[in-house]
Amino acid sequence: MTLRSLSISTSGQGLYEFTGEAASFLADTDAQEGLLTVFVRHTSCSLIVQENADPSVQRDLKAFFARLVPPSDDPAMRWIIHRDEGPDDMPAHIKAALTQVSIGIPFSRGRLLLGTWQGIYLFEHRDRPHRREVVLHCSS
Repeated sequence: MTLRSLSISTSGQGLYEFTGEAASFLADTDAQEGLLTVFVRHTSCSLIVQENADPSVQRDLKAFFARLVPPSDDPAMRWIIHRDEGPDDMPAHIKAALTQVSIGIPFSRGRLLLGTWQGIYLFEHRDRPHRREVVLHCSS
């Protein structure tokens, strides 16, 4: 199988690592060399490859994005029109636009070619819990 969907449950804004699930999928394909494409099927979260050793990196990234794009009820965000699902709605779309919804990771000998401290993360931009669908595709 060269395609798999993952369901990732979130409990609010933050980073949710799924490197192990991606590596497991790749092992199940028996592919030796190629590209793993990861795609998230939502517009208010994104994907990033980031350090997975020091949790302060995740805290700092979350704090940075909160300062860069505050909730729409912040006075600096009065210009926002789209507020259908609350003050985190449009800011979540902006954060997703600033990051990415698809990433490609090369692999060789059946293993992801991530760096020593790199992990694959779903970056949740909404406050409420969500169930996010991530699609993995192996091209070899």
